[in-house]
Amino acid sequence: MLTRLLKASVLTSFAFFSLNATQFDVQAQKDKKELVKYFEAKFQDPYKNKNTFFPYSPEEELKDGYEKGLKHMDFGIGSYSYAKDAKEQYEAIKEFPPYEDKIEDGEELYTKEFANGNSLKTCFPDPTIGGDYPYFDTNRKEVISLTTAINECLESNNEKKWNAKKGKMATFQAFLAYSTAEVQKKMNIKIPTKEAQEAYERGKEYYYTQRGYLKLSCATCHIQGAGQRVRNEKLSPLLGQITHFPVYRLKWGGLGTLERRMSGCVKDQGQVPPKNDSKQMHELLYFMAYMSNDMPIDGPDVRK
Repeated sequence: MLTRLLKASVLTSFAFFSLNATQFDVQAQKDKKELVKYFEAKFQDPYKNKNTFFPYSPEEELKDGYEKGLKHMDFGIGSYSYAKDAKEQYEAIKEFPPYEDKIEDGEELYTKEFANGNSLKTCFPDPTIGGDYPYFDTNRKEVISLTTAINECLESNNEKKWNAKKGKMATFQAFLAYSTAEVQKKMNIKIPTKEAQEAYERGKEYYYTQRGYLKLSCATCHIQGAGQRVRNEKLSPLLGQITHFPVYRLKWGGLGTLERRMSGCVKDQGQVPPKNDSKQMHELLYFMAYMSNDMPIDGPDVRK
């Protein structure tokens, strides 16, 4: 009898803890659901939706230049999901991806011993962690990005920090992303506490707030403007926006981290970007990552 009571007590406590641990992402789940609904409606048929979503786009392009009937997971490849001409080029490049050798280089960095005998593998024994970052550290009460976690590992082993935007950092992250994609893991961002919920909300606020002399926000381009043409490219959607990093950009001629891309994008908006390891950058990435929850990791990848 006592054993049954103890078991019942444990199960009740566990159920309460589980409920309590997930209550903090209720609003975030609603946000993601509405975002998916918005993009599926927008790209159900761009031509038929022209008055609602594409009032200034050429009718001929809307008829023939866009894929139709897109669903949630389709957006994982960004603007290539709906831009027919760009998708053809993308698929051709993916036949012989320019970052392929960097994956092996990243694996070498993973196992290379530090002066003290440890390695990156000591800090990250499981390399299939591409969908777990950024995460909210409940002890430190702050968001930790993958880039910051890697540099903290290096520093704790008396090694020099890496450039947060490219070089060894991007190469090592390419190996982690590839390892994660190989086992078909998905984005898995948690909001475990009230503090984490507040960090998420601050990241969301940054994404939607107009700044700079152009008075633009991230959402201006990647939600309202997603699919619209700027020069020769169609703007990418928030959905799936970070599942493929690090990326090899043809413009860069090499691999770059998510921080590199975000800094460049914010600068293009006429703003001063947050520092790579700042609270503001971490919380912005935290919001973006949650919006891609449940989408497969498919990095590293290539973009123009």
